[in-house]
Amino acid sequence: MKISKILVLFALFLVQMNIAQEKADVVLDKALTQAKAENKNVLLIFHASWCGWCKLMEKNMNLPSTKPLFDKNYVTAYVDVQERGEKKSLENPGGQELMNKYKGETAGLPFWLMINPKGEVLADSFDDKGENIGSPASAEEVAFFLAKLEKTSHLNKAELQTVQQIFVKKN
Repeated sequence: MKISKILVLFALFLVQMNIAQEKADVVLDKALTQAKAENKNVLLIFHASWCGWCKLMEKNMNLPSTKPLFDKNYVTAYVDVQERGEKKSLENPGGQELMNKYKGETAGLPFWLMINPKGEVLADSFDDKGENIGSPASAEEVAFFLAKLEKTSHLNKAELQTVQQIFVKKN
């Protein structure tokens, strides 16, 4: 009887280990390795399951008209941070520390970075006032986002216009 309890506990431990989120630095390292192999930059997005703006940004980036544009230019990686209650297990260990390293500790979510394959930050989600534009929605926020996309990708004017049309919030 004792052996079967031990086996059950061991099996539960193994299952828990497989469910645990990957460490944030591992997520970034894998994205950088892939970006180097594919000659792309990394779009690293810090987000949380409860964050409506995070979900909107992900939705806008994954539409049939925009997903190929982002996929062609970036390796997109997500790091879960700032989860609450029973969803705390969704966090990537070290995620908040990684976000803090890039001056995102008070930025809010989503917070994102565009990083070259060498690990150098090319752009972040701060506007020229130092405010996080997060999931850009206003015409001004989207203009900042487009400028950062233009600087860190090979998107042409028509492709940037497609992104603009999707991201600008309609009233």
